[in-house]
Amino acid sequence: MPAQKDRWFPSFSFLLFCASFIPMLGSTSVLQELSPQEYFSSLQAGRASLAYFSHNVSPGAQPFLEQIENSVEALQDYGISVVKVNCPKEDVSRYCGKENALRKAYLFRGNMLIREFPTDALFDVNSIVANVLFALLFNEVKYVETLTDLQNIENALKGRSNMVFVYVPATGTAEHRAVMEVAFVYGTVHQFVLTTEATLLKDTGSDEPDASSARLLFCHCQQATDVAQPCRKTPLEQDLTVLNIHRHLKLMGAPLVTEVAEDPEKVSTVHLQLGLPLVFILSQKETYEADRRTAEFLAWQLLGKAGVALLSRDLVDLNVLLRSNVALKTPDEGVPIKYLVLEDTDEVITLVEDKSKVEQIQEDEDEEDEDEKENDNQDVQDDQVVEAVSRDKKRELPLEQILTLTEETFHSAMLKAAQTVVLFYASWEAVSLAVLQSYAEVADHLKELGKTQDYVVTDDENQPYRIRGVQGVLLSRVNCWDWPGVCTTENVTQFPTIKIYKKGEQPLMYNGMLGTEELTSFIMLSRVSCPLKLMTIDEAEGYLRGELPSELSSYHHTSVLGVFSTAMSKAKEAFIEAGSILSGHVTMGMYFEDDALAFSCCGRFFRSRKYAVSPPALLLARSGDRSVEGIALSKESAQDIVQMIRYRLLDTFPEITVQNLPHYLQLRKPFLILFSDGDIGQLESKEMLKLAKGIPQQAFVPCWLNLKNTPVGHGVLKAYFATVPSLPVLVWVNLHAGGQVFKFPPEQSVTETNILSWLEKLKAGLEIPSSTLSEEDWKPPLPAYDFLQMMDTTAPEFTLRASYRHGDGQEQQQPEGSEEKATVREETPEEAGVKAEKVQSPGRDLRGTAPRLAGREKQAKRHSEL
Repeated sequence: MPAQKDRWFPSFSFLLFCASFIPMLGSTSVLQELSPQEYFSSLQAGRASLAYFSHNVSPGAQPFLEQIENSVEALQDYGISVVKVNCPKEDVSRYCGKENALRKAYLFRGNMLIREFPTDALFDVNSIVANVLFALLFNEVKYVETLTDLQNIENALKGRSNMVFVYVPATGTAEHRAVMEVAFVYGTVHQFVLTTEATLLKDTGSDEPDASSARLLFCHCQQATDVAQPCRKTPLEQDLTVLNIHRHLKLMGAPLVTEVAEDPEKVSTVHLQLGLPLVFILSQKETYEADRRTAEFLAWQLLGKAGVALLSRDLVDLNVLLRSNVALKTPDEGVPIKYLVLEDTDEVITLVEDKSKVEQIQEDEDEEDEDEKENDNQDVQDDQVVEAVSRDKKRELPLEQILTLTEETFHSAMLKAAQTVVLFYASWEAVSLAVLQSYAEVADHLKELGKTQDYVVTDDENQPYRIRGVQGVLLSRVNCWDWPGVCTTENVTQFPTIKIYKKGEQPLMYNGMLGTEELTSFIMLSRVSCPLKLMTIDEAEGYLRGELPSELSSYHHTSVLGVFSTAMSKAKEAFIEAGSILSGHVTMGMYFEDDALAFSCCGRFFRSRKYAVSPPALLLARSGDRSVEGIALSKESAQDIVQMIRYRLLDTFPEITVQNLPHYLQLRKPFLILFSDGDIGQLESKEMLKLAKGIPQQAFVPCWLNLKNTPVGHGVLKAYFATVPSLPVLVWVNLHAGGQVFKFPPEQSVTETNILSWLEKLKAGLEIPSSTLSEEDWKPPLPAYDFLQMMDTTAPEFTLRASYRHGDGQEQQQPEGSEEKATVREETPEEAGVKAEKVQSPGRDLRGTAPRLAGREKQAKRHSEL
């Protein structure tokens, strides 16, 4: 043990260790001299004493008596008295009468003789203390000479107790004494076995043992429940001193893996108290079992060198990168915990053995982070999602109204309701967890809107239970990490994915924004057939007036009616196909009869001048607007109809938000944007709306952006002008052709006439652009991931299968059998070792830690939340 670590051995541990050896009050370190009669009369039952009988001290015996006198204090620590018995010349008793008897020392317990020692075997204090304790501890310390004897002791201890096996080149040495002194304290806890046979050291598995050096092996026999199962052995790699042996045994008795549920800075274990580092494996619920196996495997490799703790991110708020999977805490005061990203346990072992590697790895990570900051803008967005999830992770989500599906229950659940909504997600992935929050809010909204209904469903064990949902709509979820087979069958390769299943129809996939309002609107609108077949003119007229179920009133904005004659089969089929594509996003109706011409031109209920279209045609009725817009269908393909409807549904003068910006970007037209810090004035709004309605065929997109509602607009303006200009400001930008940005003259008022005049100058090239944007293609900064393929390449033992029906929360549940009440739950090496032995291949890979894929080799660029 290095000297630096010795300094960290706390004084109180040493005092506790030595407390058993404090001599009795009134004892003395001076060698007592008694007569035979006085000596034998002073012997007390159970008390040990070492006696040397002598008539007179010859010059040859003087060195022995000096060593005997030097050992008085050491032996008194163990309650053993040392006495020189002066024999009278006339005494011819057993101990005084014979010459050879006077060359021995005698060990008594009470008045019973335990052992005779030749004086030449007690040549110094170490040999005296070692041999005396060895004789007294004949049950606690077994001596073996053959491998058979050693194996017999080992087999007898399996499943019951642990063994401390010690090899010393010879008895009576300093190492022998150190072992005996520790055995005096730990002999009732562990079985000590001593040998001087070097061949036994080799038979225990030591590589090229040095017969000249003492060795100590701690044998974990208590965990070996089968006779054929060998005892794990952990060597003491320091010299055999009392302090080192005591420290080693303390470490062997410490928990193999400590489960932590508090701030790592506040954690203190026996390893830190003894001057050793503590390694944290950062985990979360979904990877708990894999992380536990990794931690146990690592703990066995570091046993005696460092401690290992399992730290759950779900229970502790850590302000560190999510990709960090290992933390290292040293016993040095004032040194912060190092959070690292490692790929396998070998790197952890290297860190423990070579501290300089910590700084090297951190430097490499810092350089990697700088590179990623330059090329990976997606990390910023992902980290914001992760931060939001982490901030709310303690909030338990009300998922009682959402059915948890498995491979066994998926298909049967699709038959329970007219419409089943399924969220496919990965419970370890940040965006999925964020959407799960929105999904839970959707359940509450639907419950408020419609009548509730109890659905009888079954769990994994085919046991029925009730779940309350909305009449006709059943919300459910599938954790693709637990049930990849379901997600593969349903062709789900991206998380999160939402699909709606209706009996006898193809599933409808949602591809819109993942907020609560957008999801609720999609689910509610998808309940209505799209297109809705209208059989009479009265039904068509009511449809255009917005006569839909009351629960749809909040989500219905524009009604689209297709008008066809019975002979227009191709156009009708294209319209029906367009309806299946737009289902959930818009309400569509279809009317076709032989009198369709009367409907469009001179029908009794509709004025022909109002529509002025002939079938095939579309009629658009916007909510809040009494007018109905008629559009002739010149193209009869489904995609053309979808594109036309989407275009017509766009607002004339929209407020640009994060949610609707993609719809307007798809037009690939220049933007005329009025940026404002709040609502725009009535004058500006009136002039801009007049301009928008007068534009022939929407040559550009007139719009406005409220920086209070959409703060990202500040960043947009900085990209245009380097600094945010005075607001309001009118800007022309063509993102799809040249990227030139023009600023409307601030001294002019925003009127239709001034704007049109300014646009003419732009067209004539008379205005100088304020800036020119990069021609870089606006593609996603990262490639899409096939998550299921990632799962397939993951080690099989890392795949979890667990489902929870009730009370699931953002905070992942504790694994079964965990004790949440205790801040730190510990498991001894013997308990954990049995579990570790059952795992055929525990693995050296840290890729099972949280984040689960943190150590995976980079495939191009990766999302940071992985």
